[in-house]
Amino acid sequence: MKKLKRFKLIRKLVFAVVGIFTYPGIAIINKLSIRGTEHLKGLPKSNVLFVSNHQTYFADVIAISHILCAVKWGKKNRLGLPYYLLNPFVGLNFVAAEETMKDNLLTRIFTLAGAITIKRTWRSKGVDIKRDVDPKDFESIYDALKKRWVLTFPQGTTKPFAPGRKGTAFIIKEMKPIVIPVVINGFWRAFNRKGLIFKKKGTNLSVQFKPALEIDYSKSVDEILDLVMDAIEQSTSFKMRGRHHHLVPS
Repeated sequence: MKKLKRFKLIRKLVFAVVGIFTYPGIAIINKLSIRGTEHLKGLPKSNVLFVSNHQTYFADVIAISHILCAVKWGKKNRLGLPYYLLNPFVGLNFVAAEETMKDNLLTRIFTLAGAITIKRTWRSKGVDIKRDVDPKDFESIYDALKKRWVLTFPQGTTKPFAPGRKGTAFIIKEMKPIVIPVVINGFWRAFNRKGLIFKKKGTNLSVQFKPALEIDYSKSVDEILDLVMDAIEQSTSFKMRGRHHHLVPS
């Protein structure tokens, strides 16, 4: 119990420090627009899976964490002053590639903020590969969902309209979580790929939380994945409907 409390305290400290340094970049230097936080009201404390498109390695996660902290303090669709960092929300884990989180000291610190590190099965150190999924990776995500919320990026890459990975759908079939789609935009324009260096200031950033998906868990993995990809506006059908101009880097 003491170890758990100590770990939670460390996470709060990391969140607070990271939050202080990143708040200006998403709320002052750039402008953050938030929608749909009303869909977070009344969610259980565990077995909630956030699925999102992905534009940078860290800025996406940081912005969503700021929003969840603000929601914890009763704010709706806004951050306001970051006094929420006095007692930040730490009930969220996020899924990240193991090699990314071991990149340097800063990324290792981010790991303490709640990263669930997994081995990519399709790419390693910039090279395309093909290897089996490590069952321990799924177990880590399952364990996290049993205790708190989890944020995952089904595409596993920052490339827009990349195909989704079936692992997300497997997790949904197995754990039957509440699934909240998240659509982000503007981060690729404002930050570099890692999301730690500014590319362009004064950028409009947006984060939209959608209502929980209505999922028939008896459906196939492919069908569930199609539902998820359409909800985060990254499916082929969504792209063909011509609504993707705001999500694609030029």
